[in-house]
Amino acid sequence: MDSTDSSGGLVVLAVDDEQPALEELAFLLNEDPRVAEVLKASDATEALRQLSARSTREHSHASMSAARAAGQPLPTPSPARLADRTDIDVVFLDIRMPGLDGLELARVFGSMLQPPEVVFVTAHDDRAVDAYEVGAKDYLLKPLREERLAAALDRIISNRATAAPVEAAAPERDEDEVIPVELAGTTKLVPRSAVRYVEAQGDYARLHTTDGSHLVRIPLSVLEDRWRDAGFVRIHRSFLVALPLVTELRLSGSGYVVRVGSGPDTAELPVSRRHTRELKDRLVRATKQAWSQR
Repeated sequence: MDSTDSSGGLVVLAVDDEQPALEELAFLLNEDPRVAEVLKASDATEALRQLSARSTREHSHASMSAARAAGQPLPTPSPARLADRTDIDVVFLDIRMPGLDGLELARVFGSMLQPPEVVFVTAHDDRAVDAYEVGAKDYLLKPLREERLAAALDRIISNRATAAPVEAAAPERDEDEVIPVELAGTTKLVPRSAVRYVEAQGDYARLHTTDGSHLVRIPLSVLEDRWRDAGFVRIHRSFLVALPLVTELRLSGSGYVVRVGSGPDTAELPVSRRHTRELKDRLVRATKQAWSQR
């Protein structure tokens, strides 16, 4: 597709230090009709230079016009400092690169007021959690498949379509987090809102949803801290539950248990003695808050 296309499609930046992989990624992106322009960079320095140039495009045009009128040398953009905004919509980024790696580069993007979306494209399936930590929208594994790339673009476009009304209104709660889950070479994105409870399995955690369960390499203690404000509460050393889904707390022969959900998908989980009081307090507060809002 012609890079001068002004049809309103996505402007994307492909970053990979391996030239064949970079060319393949750029080719596949150019084949998608939703992509208007594909830029390429072979390392983090070049990527930052591209973002700097695109971030200051309007300012640069004004500066160049003034410089021409005054007979001065034309200014060139510097990657030393990124502007707050860029017209690059998405960066498709390799993780392992010499110098600044992909994860570090994504953190640099995070300093921008309106950073581009980030999709990682990598041969390594062990960095999905790290990618999730820096806010990646998707995690694609090499060799890259056209249908997975198309799905990533679907997700980006869907996010952009809903971003404006969300930003216009003052958010009342945190954005729903998405957890990348690797299974047989496929990355599935599980939203936090779909998780009913979490079960500890060593240094891993199993996310239980109505569609099944998913093992992720995140300790239960990390999810407890991160999801506390989203309504998740620790009830046992091995369990974290979504408080709004608790339908019953009762005393059994061996101690308290909670029922999570209703119908055939109901789960019954143990509550340890040390967590019982906090669970009761959280349930009472949640009930009072619900009644006060009626």
